[in-house]
Amino acid sequence: MFIKILMLVVFFGLMLGVGLYCRRHSTDVNGFVLGGRSVGPWLTAFAYGTSYFSAVIFVGYAGQFGWRFGIASTWIGLGNAFIGSLMAWSILGRRTRIMTQQLDSRTMPEFFGTRFHSRSLKIAASAIIFIFLIPYTASLYNGLSRLFAMAFNIDYTVCIIIMAVLTGIYVIAGGYMATAINDFIQGIIMLVGIVAVIGAVLAQNGGFLSSLTKLAEVSDPAVSTTPGVFASFFGPDPMNLLWVVILTSLGTWGLPQMVQKFYAIKTESAITKGTIISTAFALVVAGGCYFLGGFGRLYSDKISIAANGYDSVVPTMLESLSPFLIGVIVILVLSASMSTLSSLVLASSSTLTLDFLKDNIIKKMDEKKQVLIMRLLIVVFILISVILAIIQYRQNVTFIAQLMGVSWGALAGAFLAPFLYSLYMRRTTKASVWVSFVFGAGIMTLNMLFRSAFPAWLQSPINCGAFAMLAGLIIVPVVSLLTPAPDKAAVDFAFAGYSRKVTVAAKEALGDEKA
Repeated sequence: MFIKILMLVVFFGLMLGVGLYCRRHSTDVNGFVLGGRSVGPWLTAFAYGTSYFSAVIFVGYAGQFGWRFGIASTWIGLGNAFIGSLMAWSILGRRTRIMTQQLDSRTMPEFFGTRFHSRSLKIAASAIIFIFLIPYTASLYNGLSRLFAMAFNIDYTVCIIIMAVLTGIYVIAGGYMATAINDFIQGIIMLVGIVAVIGAVLAQNGGFLSSLTKLAEVSDPAVSTTPGVFASFFGPDPMNLLWVVILTSLGTWGLPQMVQKFYAIKTESAITKGTIISTAFALVVAGGCYFLGGFGRLYSDKISIAANGYDSVVPTMLESLSPFLIGVIVILVLSASMSTLSSLVLASSSTLTLDFLKDNIIKKMDEKKQVLIMRLLIVVFILISVILAIIQYRQNVTFIAQLMGVSWGALAGAFLAPFLYSLYMRRTTKASVWVSFVFGAGIMTLNMLFRSAFPAWLQSPINCGAFAMLAGLIIVPVVSLLTPAPDKAAVDFAFAGYSRKVTVAAKEALGDEKA
């Protein structure tokens, strides 16, 4: 117990120290929200990765999908690495950095508002983010309850409050730069922790080959009658596995707290390095989490899904490890949760301040007042998320849990397609963005309220969220072609940043030699 408490004290002290150190970077809006657009590749890549993977992944999703799909759940981690990281950085990174600087936009709603000269679009995007990020923020605490009960036997409410207060302090003090540096530290802990945990769990079962052999012997007639299906390449349900891969991988392209990381990139070389680092990070962390969860059925004699749910799978796998490793795991999950929480509350507060309150509710807001209001809203958002988490835990309010489940699909379903096409397609219209907003957020809300009315395959929030994202990729270009073209001068200005002449090294271009 002394070792575990000491590790926590050192961890929390380091987080707070970084927050206080970064106060000098957060005196104006650009510094507080984007770190002055001067963040290097390692910090940006780790900020992206740690915002991507939280306790929801390590405890909830790894346990749930590992139990359902077996070792094939590793495909989800691979999708997160190659679609959610590698392709996202390659397709969105450079263009997002250039166009957002050209439009002087610091948030996703501000981008839509400036790109299409529409205050109503900006306000609508801000409202969608506010509605669906808050429950997603509350969900971050859920994965901690069983682990803290296992490691420290302390009340879940105490754990929530400690984590929320400490995260709030360093984000309020240091803004984006503190978040980015702490994300880097937390990312290192996650990398080391997941490798150590996988090794320990496999060792408990005689090593990798022995664990795989035992997994092949597991059967569940309710899922599949195929022998060895949980140790097979695609598992017992390849189609539903594919929907999970799409939602958790492609979804990052439309999440405001993820895309905003590209706004702050410093240089061209940072994009290239960041792409490689982020992909490698996702391979280890996401691939490792789902790979670990794939062996959950080896502990089926100790797990009752009906009684305790999927969140009990991973904690049960870990409860017999050494005290030191359990301490590492607790800090790993804390790191994953705090990094995502800091990213979400910063995105929420900046969006509400810059896109809703400024010029709409409060007419005159100088730089200092904007930063002050963002700091106050961080406190408000954290407080709301804590209250929601405690209510759900103590009263078992299923409505909140359902809202958490649809939030990812609603955000990505609304924003992914219009954001992507806005960066690449000059013909993208304001009407198409509106249709995508209404369709993405609307279908997920209806799925939550009237799930039984949907076709069987769309009753799952995961399948419905993936469908919303893919449908948006068709809706936006079709509606854009059927509606009046946007103002040419406005489009030319938005795309002007791409045509700006820059000087590059010879290794990037051969020059103008005559043939």
